Amino acid sequence: MDIDVARTFLEVVKTGSFVGAAANLNLTQTAVSARIRVLEDRLDRPVFVRNKAGARLTPAGEQFLRFATTLVQVWDRARHAVALPPGRDTVVTIGAELSLWSPLLRHWLLWMRRECPEIAVSTQIDTSERLMEQVQDGSLDVAVIYAAQSRPGVIAELLFEEKLVFVRTTPANKPLAPEDHVRIDWGGEFAASYQAAFPDQPNPVVSISYGPLALEYILATGGSGYFRKGFIRPYLEEGRLALVPDSPEFSYSAYVVHSTKADPGVMARIRSGLRAAAEIAV
Repeated sequence: MDIDVARTFLEVVKTGSFVGAAANLNLTQTAVSARIRVLEDRLDRPVFVRNKAGARLTPAGEQFLRFATTLVQVWDRARHAVALPPGRDTVVTIGAELSLWSPLLRHWLLWMRRECPEIAVSTQIDTSERLMEQVQDGSLDVAVIYAAQSRPGVIAELLFEEKLVFVRTTPANKPLAPEDHVRIDWGGEFAASYQAAFPDQPNPVVSISYGPLALEYILATGGSGYFRKGFIRPYLEEGRLALVPDSPEFSYSAYVVHSTKADPGVMARIRSGLRAAAEIAV
């Protein structure tokens, strides 16, 4: 598969028209049409329905979209690996969920700079599902995620086990109304466990999918919620938050996932750095 053909296909998808794709790629519309025709000949089926409004994907085009994205990503990764920065032996691509970047991955980046100066690093933030897909298809070397699912060709190793604890703003003797509780999205497993522990809890007035944002919110307005214990430890020590007595705690584990084909030597160094970072961060 010609990578330029895949890029052209993705550009038509993005712009919704052959004319827009041609303008963005600095090609003639005829050249764009020719590339898409080559693709359709190779797939033996059309990928776009063309009309006056532009171009929309056929069912076959919908199926090819994911593979085209992967083709381009893997090619870009290979191109970057060949063109290594001066003084670097290899490059490692790593991804993580947003809530894991600070402070865990920040400490890891500092560790890599200090202990592995010969390795270049490329990072990204995404959802756990998308990160797992990228590890599986080879466009990522490593991902750090919560609740890793079992997938063929992927190894998931426990990095650390943390607790989600119920906290509230202080002073602890100040009453909080039911609407002051913030529901934070810690995934399906937590949601099921929370529902079992609090079957009569009404639906929250405020739900937030990102823990640090939820923390900023309740510190500003007063409230309560479940947070990672390591993350809110400084606020407990400062007295700005207090644990709610006799409240249940829930396990929340983070995993390092990588391909079974990953270089063992490089993975050993990455793993060492992640474990060192986890000791500081958690």
